[in-house]
Amino acid sequence: MLGVVNLDKPVGPTSHDMVALLRRLTGTRRIGHAGTLDPLASGVLPILVGGATRFSEELTGGDKRYQAVIRLGIRSATDDTQGPLTAGGPMPSDDEVAPALAGFVGTWPQRPPTFSARKQDGKVAHRAAREGAPMDLPSRMVTVEAIELISLERAATWLDVEVAIRCGPGTYIRSIARDLGERLGCGGYVASLRRTRTAGLDVIDAVTPDQLIDLAAAGRLSEAILPVAPLLPLLHLALDVAEAGRFVHGSVIRVTSGAEAGPRAVFSGQTLLGIGTLDGGMLQPDKVIAPQELG
Repeated sequence: MLGVVNLDKPVGPTSHDMVALLRRLTGTRRIGHAGTLDPLASGVLPILVGGATRFSEELTGGDKRYQAVIRLGIRSATDDTQGPLTAGGPMPSDDEVAPALAGFVGTWPQRPPTFSARKQDGKVAHRAAREGAPMDLPSRMVTVEAIELISLERAATWLDVEVAIRCGPGTYIRSIARDLGERLGCGGYVASLRRTRTAGLDVIDAVTPDQLIDLAAAGRLSEAILPVAPLLPLLHLALDVAEAGRFVHGSVIRVTSGAEAGPRAVFSGQTLLGIGTLDGGMLQPDKVIAPQELG
């Protein structure tokens, strides 16, 4: 098996739990994922099967889309519902929310949540925080392409802000919620989060864990495994049979086309062979699917 499962992860399980499920259903250990989702988040989690695990980096990049509810008026130590939660400051007016959200569109340095999977000096941030020694994580540049305000719902002590966000890789929606709350002086955290698109996969086409289990029971699990080639955000380069044989065995190939230098998804006919870098008419194999995995 080689390909990608467009999985709709539910709230509760970890991304690793979903990998374990696919390992059990497929009977193979070579399972990974492209882009982690926190246990409290749901939505698109690309599960990589077999040789597709080589392309995790390429599939993790690119734009992502989320639908979130940010709860203003309350602060959270974890920037989500896990808390602990504490009361925030005075509530903003409805008219203040949209301009504050607009300030997050663009490219800017973002401070990760204290409770995150980021590592520093060999330590994982969320583990250090739970041990009472939170880490001072450095900011990283992120890009938010668009934030759409969908709705506002006000209660006595909080204001729920539903938004749709389109952003680049590495962006923490929890950090946006936290910083929005601080910008408005009231505190804020992510009350719910759903990833609706990543790696070229849309949640409307995703399958649930229960559906995967049913497909496996019926001997039809292969129906949920999509080809990885159309999802790779790279230009294509075709090789003939002789060139393909040398490429999959790691040899540098001379290419006669006048194409510009850069990474390429390399094919023989309709079969994806791997990824190579084209430079000066020479194709260097970078990530190659083993011949036995090509069938």
